[in-house]
Amino acid sequence: MKVSDKYLKIVEWSEEDGCYVGTCPGLMLGGVHGDDESSVYAELCDVVAEWIHIYGEDGEPLPETTAGKVYSGKFLLRPGEKLHKDLAVQALCVGESLNSYCINLLQDRSAGKSGRTKPVQKVLDHVPNRKPLPGDER
Repeated sequence: MKVSDKYLKIVEWSEEDGCYVGTCPGLMLGGVHGDDESSVYAELCDVVAEWIHIYGEDGEPLPETTAGKVYSGKFLLRPGEKLHKDLAVQALCVGESLNSYCINLLQDRSAGKSGRTKPVQKVLDHVPNRKPLPGDER
């Protein structure tokens, strides 16, 4: 196994750029692009190998590897007092625990859904003095 195999390489179509874009998060900034997905991946693999070589030449330690990483399913957030309160109130208004409410928000946003479902939004619209959050359908 090559060292470069330990880093996640992503090639995806970019509507904004009108081409395939290849990146290697955690190892390098920027990426490579082109019209052919396979060619972009091959070029990305070469660029990742070059970055690993540069780290070695500079005597710098490589960043933590990203491919095949196992996740615990837990992480700690520090939203601050105001956001914590706002989210807790919103969760109460829709009858969910704060944890479930936040997981649902994150799942929706991760899936590319903007805003909240109509029933949730309808309840939130009746919360007095509630300031809109990003994604609110207002």
